[in-house]
Amino acid sequence: MKPLVLCGALLAATTTMSAQPSPAATTTAAIGGKAVTIKYSAPSVKGRKIFGEGGLVMKDPGAPVWRAGANAATALHTEGDLTIGGLVVPAGDHTLYVNVKDPDAWELVVNNKTGQWGIPYKEGTDLGRVKMKMSKPPALIETLKWTVTDQGGGKGTIQLEWENHIALVPVSAK
Repeated sequence: MKPLVLCGALLAATTTMSAQPSPAATTTAAIGGKAVTIKYSAPSVKGRKIFGEGGLVMKDPGAPVWRAGANAATALHTEGDLTIGGLVVPAGDHTLYVNVKDPDAWELVVNNKTGQWGIPYKEGTDLGRVKMKMSKPPALIETLKWTVTDQGGGKGTIQLEWENHIALVPVSAK
């Protein structure tokens, strides 16, 4: 009987660990010598329509502004002041959203309210919005991915990829 109970416990633990549909993820780069970190949960497409009319994101209560991930809102931490796409962002903690109303012209939303679940979105606490440069990937991007990249000389990029979209915004250290 003990082996049966042990097998059941192992199966339950394995199922719980593999059932996490949107695992936590982090991306970090030093831009101008200061760490820029984005923490998010990474959902997968799983055959669903994500963006545009009838897409999963447009069903969120805050649509067309989206938490840019799953679960808790996407968190930005920067050790130094930055300029993100022309928006001055002070050092510290912020929340990132993306306005996806136009599937071909997204806006990155930097919000000052932190520690939120992701919905509902509160526009009154926005630091500001910047346009993102859009492109199409060569193939479907199954799992959402944020990337912070240092390009040297105090410059870098923040990029969001998912489904059939890649959105990029330039970043520079102040």
